[in-house]
Amino acid sequence: MSRFLTAVFIAVFTLPALGASIVPAPPQLDAKAYLLMDAASGKVLVGHNADMPLPPASLTKMMTAYVLAAEMEAGRIAADDMVSVSRNAWSQNPVFNGSSLMWIEPGMDVSVADLERGIVISSGNDATVAIAEHIAGTEAAFADMMNSYAEALGMSDTYYQNSHGLPAPDHITTARDLAILARAMIKNFPEHYKIYAEREFTYNDIRQYNRNSLLGEDPSVDGLKTGYTREAGYCLVASAERRDMRLVSVVMGTRSPNARKNQTRSLLNYGFRFYETTTQFAEGGALDEVRVWKGVSDTLSVGVQEPVVLTLPRGKEKHLKTVVTKNESIIAPLAVGDALGSVALVLDEETLYETPLVALEAVEQAGFFARLWDSILMWFSKLFSA
Repeated sequence: MSRFLTAVFIAVFTLPALGASIVPAPPQLDAKAYLLMDAASGKVLVGHNADMPLPPASLTKMMTAYVLAAEMEAGRIAADDMVSVSRNAWSQNPVFNGSSLMWIEPGMDVSVADLERGIVISSGNDATVAIAEHIAGTEAAFADMMNSYAEALGMSDTYYQNSHGLPAPDHITTARDLAILARAMIKNFPEHYKIYAEREFTYNDIRQYNRNSLLGEDPSVDGLKTGYTREAGYCLVASAERRDMRLVSVVMGTRSPNARKNQTRSLLNYGFRFYETTTQFAEGGALDEVRVWKGVSDTLSVGVQEPVVLTLPRGKEKHLKTVVTKNESIIAPLAVGDALGSVALVLDEETLYETPLVALEAVEQAGFFARLWDSILMWFSKLFSA
């Protein structure tokens, strides 16, 4: 009987604690490709065919809007600049037949600010061409700019041939590259990113609604973009923030608008339920103090150069260990940032992150006799530690 009671005790009080840190398998989605990424750390939590080249449809406009934001932040164009609409950008251009439009016409002067909303909210193909021609002269030249930005961001499997995403040979991207782009927009251009949360835009007396229906159903969702062509299927890149954690999800090649929405919701709920974002090491905070030889000071505070952001299974942070390894002999002169060892973050015997242990303050070299005395002390220290 006592053995039975012991087994019951273990089952009741031990298994729940173990179960609290167990992460189940991610949801299996009916999509060609999908990915879930922590926006702060860049860690991929879920991925399926994440590097498969696929047509991006209107998800292309995320890069068009990114280039536009970059040009505005650089001061090369301004929100109140007026753009003259060409026939190429005309809403009645046969190329745009049946596609999303802002409804601009040749000869109109449209502000950059309105065109930005026409791209992001209305998903206007006409607006993208107007911006492309305004920034680069031609849409082909703008596509070259898009590819340059993609390369700079590390979107290694993406190639753009136009600014809007209508089908074109070799116009491709991947779920991983789209997550990288979304993360860059959120981090680099937060004021421009806010436009993705706007649910409607009226231009030329035509009110249009943001096709990202999660904006009205989930208050944590504040971006980004939908896309559809027959070749691409229904696609959605979304971002949401809950409890100081931001996730980016990418779903490509689903069967319907509801499918892309519901599958995105499944990914986000899974990530927020079973993971958390944690920041280790305060910026400039000392982790340890080390002995300094031949310096005007005998000790030195050491730490890491910047905080470390990690994504962990929820509840696992308390098991995270910090392992500090210091160089055997640290000799002045020393400058702030000099590497003096390493710092590792270890969870369940696995090293999750390693970074240099650095000097947090400078130490000047001591005078001749002080250095000589320290040389003697160092010799004795090594002798007795051998």
